[in-house]
Amino acid sequence: MNNNKRFNILFFLMIALCLLGFMIFNRTQTLSRLTPGEFSKDLAAGKIVEAEIHPNKEVPTGVVYLTYADGSVQTMNALNVDEVRDELIEAGIDPLVGAVPKDSWLVTILVPMGVIVILFILVILMSGFMGASGGGGSNGMMNFGKSRAKMSTDVKTKLGDVAGLHEEKEDLEEIIDFLRDPSKYTRVGARIPKGVLLEGAPGTGKTLLAKAVAGEANVPFFSISGSDFVEMFVGVGASRVRDLFAEAKKNAPCIVFIDEIDAVARRRGTGMGGGHDEREQTLNQMLVEMDGFAINEGIIVMAATNRVDILDPAILRPGRFDRKITVEAPDVRGREEILKVHARNKPIGDDVDFKQIAQTSAGFTGADLENLLNESAILAAKNNRAFISMEDIKMSFIKVGIGAEKKSRIVSDKEKKITAYHESGHAILFHVLPDVGPVYTVSIIPTGQGAAGYTMPLPEKDEMFLTKGGMIQDIMVLLGGRIAEELIFDDITTGASNDIKRATNIARKMVTRYGMSENLGVINYDDNEEEVFIGRDLAHPRNHSEYITGEIDKEVKLIIDKCYADAKKIILDHKDVLEKSATLLLEKERIGREEFEALFE
Repeated sequence: MNNNKRFNILFFLMIALCLLGFMIFNRTQTLSRLTPGEFSKDLAAGKIVEAEIHPNKEVPTGVVYLTYADGSVQTMNALNVDEVRDELIEAGIDPLVGAVPKDSWLVTILVPMGVIVILFILVILMSGFMGASGGGGSNGMMNFGKSRAKMSTDVKTKLGDVAGLHEEKEDLEEIIDFLRDPSKYTRVGARIPKGVLLEGAPGTGKTLLAKAVAGEANVPFFSISGSDFVEMFVGVGASRVRDLFAEAKKNAPCIVFIDEIDAVARRRGTGMGGGHDEREQTLNQMLVEMDGFAINEGIIVMAATNRVDILDPAILRPGRFDRKITVEAPDVRGREEILKVHARNKPIGDDVDFKQIAQTSAGFTGADLENLLNESAILAAKNNRAFISMEDIKMSFIKVGIGAEKKSRIVSDKEKKITAYHESGHAILFHVLPDVGPVYTVSIIPTGQGAAGYTMPLPEKDEMFLTKGGMIQDIMVLLGGRIAEELIFDDITTGASNDIKRATNIARKMVTRYGMSENLGVINYDDNEEEVFIGRDLAHPRNHSEYITGEIDKEVKLIIDKCYADAKKIILDHKDVLEKSATLLLEKERIGREEFEALFE
C-alpha cells in the first residue's frame, strides 16, 4: 500500500473515532418529552394506559415513562414524583416504580479512555508517516530544513542535442573534461572553476546547457530552483543550502544546478527586511558553501539567470562563479540548426525551407523556435495532414509572432481600405530603404493582438550593432502607415498609435542612451529605468537638469519630424505603387514578396 493510501485510511479512521467519541459523550434521549400540562390533558382524555416512574436520588424529582394507547412512549421530567403517582392512581393506572438508568462503568470509564489512547496512537502513526515519506522533497516537519534538490544519475541530454550555441559549448568543454579526469588538471596546479553562471534571455537554452554538461560528464546532477530555498520561516533556507552541499559532497564529483538564482542571490541591503532578511541569510550560507571555510572539492555549481544586474557582487567574484557565460539568442545559422534539431522527430514536407524560416525569425530564441514547430505540427494534425508543410509554418509564425488571424471578424469596407493603404505605406518603405530588409508578407487580415493588419519584413542578415542610419530608417517605416492615411484620406486614425509609440522610443534612446544627438552631444542622459530596485533605486535621482529634459524633448521631436518628412517624400514618389498595392490587398487580403515587388516594375 503506498503512502497516499495509508495517509487516507489513517485520516478517515481518525475522523470516525472522533465522531464515535462525540456520540458517546453527547448521547441524547431519542424519546419525545411531555410538559406537565400536556401530561394532565392526555391523562384526563384516557390516552395513557401504562406508566413507569424512575425517581432520582435527589427525590422528589424523576423521569416518568408513559405508554399511550397507540403504543408510543413519551417521557416527562417530574419535579415531584409523588404528585404524579397520585394523579396516575386517581386515573386508574397503577404505575411501576424503578430507578433512573445509569451508564455502566464500562461506558463511563473504559470507552473514553480507549478513545483517547487510540487517538494518541494515531497521532504517533501520522508523525511517523510524515517523517518516513522523507527525501529531498519531503514536506514533513522533521525534514522541513532538508534540501529539495532532485538528483539525477543518468542524464540523457548530450551536447549534440544543443544547437546554435557553439562558443558556449566550447567554454563548457573544460568543465566536462575536468569532471572526467580531475587529476590531469590538479597535476599542474590548476584549479577548476567552482562555479559557472549562465546568463541570458529566457528561452535561450541555459538549463539545456547545464543538463548537457552533466550528461557528457556522466556525473550526478542536482537540480533545484532558487525559490525552493526561500521560506517564510527564519533559517530554513540556510538549512537547505547546508543540506544540499552535504548531499553533493557524498556524491562528488557532481554538478549542482540552481535555476533562477536571482530569487535567492539578490544584492544584499536592498530589501525591506533589513539585515536579518531570510533571503540574505540564505545567500550568506551559499557564499560560505561555495568559497568559505567549507571545502567542496569536486562540486561544480552551475546557475542560470536572466537578471545578472541584481545579483550580489560577492557571489560573482572569482572563487565562486569564476566563469560567466552569456547565452545569447542564436544568429541565422544557429536558428537554422535549432530548427533542424527540433524537426528530427517530426515529418517535414519537401517544400519546407529552414533557411528562409531562420531569416524570417530574427530575434527568436531556441524555445520560440521549438514552439513554432510545435504549433506547425498541431496545425498539420488539425487539417488531417501526415506531414508539416511550409504553409503550416508560415501560419504558425504569424500566430506566434503577431497573433492568430481573425478571418471571421466583420470589418467594414471603409476600414479595409484604410488598412490596405496603411500597410502599403509600411511596405513601400521596407522595400525602398536599404537597411530595413525586403517585404516578406503584407496582410489586411485582423490578428489576435488587435491589429487590423500587418507587414512582415525578411531581414537579409542579423545585425550585431544598431546604426544611426538604420534606426532612422526604422522610424521612417513605422511612420509610413500614418503618412499613407494622411495622403489618401486627408484624415488620420488611431491605427498608428503603437507605431508612433515605438518610433518615439527609438528616437528617445538615440538622444539619451546612444549619444546620437548633434545638439546634446555624446552624453548619456538615460535614467536606466530598466533597473528599478526597491531599496537602492527608490529615491533614485534624475541625472540631468530640467533644462536638459526640455532639450531632450526638442531633439526627439526634431528626429521624428525629419523622419516624417523624408518618409512622406518617398511615398509620394511611389504613389502609383501605393494605389496598386492597396487595390491588390483589397482583392487578395494577403500578398507575398514576389507579388509586392512586381508592383514596382
